[in-house]
Amino acid sequence: MHRSAPRLARILACATVPMVLVAGCSSGSDDKDEKNAGGSARPGSPSASPTVAAAKFSKLPDVCTALSGKTVDKLVPKAQNKKGKALPSADTNTSASCLWSGLDGFKYRSLTVSLKLFHSDPGLGSGDRRAGEYAAQQASRAATGKVTDPKTEKAAGIGDEATSVSSKEKKDGDEFRNQTVVTRTANVVITVQYDGAGYEKEKTPDAAALLKDAKSAAKEAVGAIAKDSQSGT
Repeated sequence: MHRSAPRLARILACATVPMVLVAGCSSGSDDKDEKNAGGSARPGSPSASPTVAAAKFSKLPDVCTALSGKTVDKLVPKAQNKKGKALPSADTNTSASCLWSGLDGFKYRSLTVSLKLFHSDPGLGSGDRRAGEYAAQQASRAATGKVTDPKTEKAAGIGDEATSVSSKEKKDGDEFRNQTVVTRTANVVITVQYDGAGYEKEKTPDAAALLKDAKSAAKEAVGAIAKDSQSGT
C-alpha cells in the first residue's frame, strides 16, 4: 500500500525511539484520530501532585533550654556546665542535641536531649509519619550495640507516643545503667539518653529511678516544644 511521505517519515522516526517513549507513535492513525480518542490522557501529560497534611511544628526550640535548671540539678548533680553543651549539628533548624554530665563524689550522670524535626513532603510523606518511622529506628538503635539485657517498653502519657529502652553496659570495668526514652510529639522526635554509674565503692544507680527521671525529662521537653511553638519566638 502506498503511504504518503509525511506518514512514512513519522513511522521511521518512531522506529528509532526507545520502547518506553513510543506509546504516542502509531502507523495506523492520523493526528486527527488521536485527538478524537475519547479524551484519554496522553502519555507524559501532567498529573495532580500528591498532597500531605501540613506539619504542626516548623522549627525547634533551643535544645539546651528544653529542660529547666531545676531538672538539670536533679538529674545531673554538679554538672560541668549547667547550661549544657550543644553538640555539633549540620542544621540546628531540624536537628539539635545538648549534653549535661557531671560527677558528684563518685556518682556519675550523663544526660543528652536530642530533637529531630520532620517537614511534610509530598514525595516522602507527612511530618508525623516520617517522625514516627524515625522514632522507631531510634528505639531500635538504643537496644543494640555493646549494651546488654535491653528491655523495651511503651511509655504512656508522654507526647503522642513514646518508647523506653533500659539496658546495661560495662565501660572500663564500671557498670553503667542506660535509659533511653524516645518520644514523638507530632512531627518532632525527642530522644532522651540518661546514663549513670557508681565509681570506686559507690553503688551502681537504680535503673528504675533513672528511668523515672528520664521519662520526666522527656515529658518536660515535649512541653518546651509546644511552648516555643505558641510563643512564636
